[in-house]
Amino acid sequence: MMIQKWWKKGLIGVAAISMLAACSDSSSSNGKEIDSNVSLEELVTKAKEEGVVNSVGMPDTWANWVETWEELGTEYSLKHADTDMSSAEELAKFEAEKDDATADIGDVGIAFGPIAKEKGLTLPYNTSYWDDIPEWAKDDEGHWIVGYTGTISFIADTNNVKNPPKSWEDLKNGDYQVSIGDALTANQAQFAILAAAMAFGGDESNIQPGIDFFAELAKQGRLQGDPSVANLEKGEIDVAILWDFNSLGYRSQIDESRFDVVIPAEGSVTSGYATVINKYAKNPYAAMLAREYILSDAGQENLAKGYARPIRENVELSAEVKALLLPSDMYTNAQPVKDQKKWEETTKQIPQLYQEQVLIHAK
Repeated sequence: MMIQKWWKKGLIGVAAISMLAACSDSSSSNGKEIDSNVSLEELVTKAKEEGVVNSVGMPDTWANWVETWEELGTEYSLKHADTDMSSAEELAKFEAEKDDATADIGDVGIAFGPIAKEKGLTLPYNTSYWDDIPEWAKDDEGHWIVGYTGTISFIADTNNVKNPPKSWEDLKNGDYQVSIGDALTANQAQFAILAAAMAFGGDESNIQPGIDFFAELAKQGRLQGDPSVANLEKGEIDVAILWDFNSLGYRSQIDESRFDVVIPAEGSVTSGYATVINKYAKNPYAAMLAREYILSDAGQENLAKGYARPIRENVELSAEVKALLLPSDMYTNAQPVKDQKKWEETTKQIPQLYQEQVLIHAK
């Protein structure tokens, strides 16, 4: 994801975080008892004593994590290192290393938060911003909390498409090529199918309307291509269906004036990425402080600079940063998955459905 470098916003200080960030019980980490009911002032003290926070799946170039890590270093003297990996790999690492943990915190797709909790890999921590987080975006006990969201969007190359689609109906009635990528394996492509299903009366347990939509495009010979930034830059993709933060990042990277980015009018799906704190973390308080900072005004603005939409709707973004994002009214008909377990079951069916009903018609 492209990073827009702007300026440092005022950082949260000890005086501003004297509230309690409570969690229901004390927990253990790496063989020692951890007080998740610690006050934020005491949390800062303990995190500074640890002096290090090691992350996985939170590299500098994704969602502008770089500024958050820099600010945690400047404000709280925390040294940081990241190992980039997928959500599944993060949980596998937590589970394999256990008491020899090299990771303190990770960023995973929302579906992996409950899995991490079920596997007993997470250390709960609610943060002082608990009431600002939507119910769908957090575990009741704070085992995982979404920090930012993505919503399925259209990005159209106006060099190829003179009337860029604003809706799924526009897309269906067009005559240009459309790309969603590999729906057999790619999370983003599978959410594109769900978004289309929602637009035409389906939901996470009934994606047939979405399958039918893309099957029709395939029959017309209009569904093809890999929606990568390189292919968009070369003009090989007319319209791609991507997370909004990818669409906006790609547009910025290639040419702001060349691409039109919208959330489809009839509806779309919003999902999120959640922090999980390793139950076996060697630096648990530093990990808690990192989560606290990610959800602070400064941390949320950092994510927005990387085109990721902050989970806290009440965050006051600067005008320059707000201008990087799509207008809020585009998201009126976007909604999160209502039943994660149903969606998890549905995703297992997508490869076969897509192969048998969509790819069979591809030209």
